[in-house]
Amino acid sequence: MIILNAILRSLDLGLAMPETTQLPPGPRYPRLLQTMGWVLRPTVFLARCREQYGNVFTLDIAREKTWVLLSDPDAIREVFTGDTTLLHAGKGNALLLPILGSRSVVLLDDEAHLTTRKLILPAFHGARMQRYGDLMREIAEREIERWPVCEPMALLPRMRAVTLEVIMRAVFGMESDNDLRHMRRVISDLYAASKGWRALLGMVMFGSASIRWVRPLERALASVDTALFDHIRTRRRDPTLAGRDDVLSQLLQARYDDGSPMTDKELRDQLVTLLWAGHTTTATSLTWAVERLVRHPDKVERLRADMAQGNHAYTDAVVKETLRLRPIIPIVVRRLVEPMEIAGWRLPAGVSVVPCIYLVHHRPDLYPDPNRFEPERFLHSHPSANTWIPFGGGTHRCAGASFASFEMRVVLEALVAHKQLRPDTSPGESVSARLVIWSPRRGGQIVLEPYISAL
Repeated sequence: MIILNAILRSLDLGLAMPETTQLPPGPRYPRLLQTMGWVLRPTVFLARCREQYGNVFTLDIAREKTWVLLSDPDAIREVFTGDTTLLHAGKGNALLLPILGSRSVVLLDDEAHLTTRKLILPAFHGARMQRYGDLMREIAEREIERWPVCEPMALLPRMRAVTLEVIMRAVFGMESDNDLRHMRRVISDLYAASKGWRALLGMVMFGSASIRWVRPLERALASVDTALFDHIRTRRRDPTLAGRDDVLSQLLQARYDDGSPMTDKELRDQLVTLLWAGHTTTATSLTWAVERLVRHPDKVERLRADMAQGNHAYTDAVVKETLRLRPIIPIVVRRLVEPMEIAGWRLPAGVSVVPCIYLVHHRPDLYPDPNRFEPERFLHSHPSANTWIPFGGGTHRCAGASFASFEMRVVLEALVAHKQLRPDTSPGESVSARLVIWSPRRGGQIVLEPYISAL
């Protein structure tokens, strides 16, 4: 057979021969144990895998099946610049389908993704985003003044209240107290239902179909949908629509190349996506930033000193370093439509290539002493698009990345300007995996005290 194959190739008869594909090495223990490692001790599990198998290794994770994890920048570049018709992000993120909806930009591929992304991006244009700054600051300062002082508290739920208010007012464009109150309630119910152990176990072990078995989650999603559809229909009829600056109003006025607008279903799915991407994720990043800052008082003082001079560079460096050290979503997933060569391996169709944000952010050759919180590393250097990837990369990079980073800066500066920060305990908090989000295990326990400026 080997001789026959060689003869056919030499004669160039154009006969297709079967492609040889191969998976990189990885843990040999059962899928269930690999899934438990991924869920229960993700940072330790990933670090050990890289130590044993190198920068490219294979994992089998519950319903996700075969992942090929990558932490080499060159391999990550191959994925982010590769043929998007062969590297499907939408299929790779299918776990989120029941919550985000089928028309979410996160779950679309090929031309559908590009056209939808084209409509969304202008709503996050830099000039418009800057106008959200005063609103963000007002919301942050009002919420911070309600927080208890001189007693331990979990920061994460407090930060969720801040980022939810920003989403409702800057993205959804809500102004009525009744609308705001109702939306807070239904989103709070959705969060409570989605963080329960039944939802987590079901989604990890049985995929998106498991939502049918978690009735509280199903009911909470239905309530959010009803509230959003009502709000979309009301806004469509708003005579002041053309003069409004919120993201929903911009999307309502956007048009595809053929002149057609987004449907209510498309708008709902984009709003839920922006809610998911800009509410819990941004709140968690803010919590991690404070969790690190309170253990480094010298960095808090440097941040204050720069703020006093009207300089935001150090705050931006704190944001970047937080997103490097504690990425909220640890991986990027692309499903192979056809066999493809990545990182020197000919991989079969159906597997997912997975740039690992956490591992590339913790490479000592890229970030010396990678476990150290050191914002100064970002003051005079700009990481490449393949070595600092908290928002993913390529054409599927998070559309709201600039919005989220800007919001983090505004909220952090509001907090540091008004409160003194200290931890309630000296050890740092470890990572707790909740679906696809990595949160502080104890919710970011801190103590706030009044801050009195020396000036």
